[in-house]
Amino acid sequence: METRIDQIAPALYRLSTHIAKIDLQFNQFLVLDDEPLLYHTGLRGMFPQVRDAVAKVIDPAAIRWIGFSHFEADECGSLNDWLSLAPRAQAVAGTIGALVNINDFTGGKTRVLTDGEVLTTGQRRFRFLETPQVPHGWDASLLFEERDAVLFSSDLFLQNGNPAPLTEDDILESTRQTLLSYEAGPLPHAYPYTPYTDATIRKLAALEPRLLATMHGSSYSGDTAAALRQLADLFARQLG
Repeated sequence: METRIDQIAPALYRLSTHIAKIDLQFNQFLVLDDEPLLYHTGLRGMFPQVRDAVAKVIDPAAIRWIGFSHFEADECGSLNDWLSLAPRAQAVAGTIGALVNINDFTGGKTRVLTDGEVLTTGQRRFRFLETPQVPHGWDASLLFEERDAVLFSSDLFLQNGNPAPLTEDDILESTRQTLLSYEAGPLPHAYPYTPYTDATIRKLAALEPRLLATMHGSSYSGDTAAALRQLADLFARQLG
């Protein structure tokens, strides 16, 4: 496995490892600022690779904040390794995530944010968005970086394969095909559909992000608001 490093926006780096056996990318995002932020840690077994990739950009010990959507190995599996490496690092999570999982997992080092609260890292402002069950889990959340309008969208727009780091081309069809393959294959029910799913995704669209930082597959810089509304329609048809 090789971890690829690409700058996809000013001071925003995408670290991507393609696992050929399952034909899927695992992406982390490093945001440089006075207080650097890492979004997603990757699996625990990937920690040495991700750490070494970060080291090509900044000193890994300088990481101040670690964000993720929900408690899952590829989201935060190596969180404790990062907390041990970076002495000032702190996890960012919502009340449910901290209470149910993260405080116990880390020993209580979590920065708890409420829905709509802003984390300032210097020049950047990260708005915390509670998104229960979107993409997975009652503890799910997302971050929206307000200065450059970047939505860290976690498992939304999941795409199999090893596509380009950043695209303006349509990613919805690839997402649709991946969703169908998951529902028909060994990993059904990956995305729950609740009475709040449609409204949550449309609320994300209303933010009008300029960039979707996608965990599995290409990040997207096309018409993101339209893509999110189309994703809501797709989920309603396929899952609702």
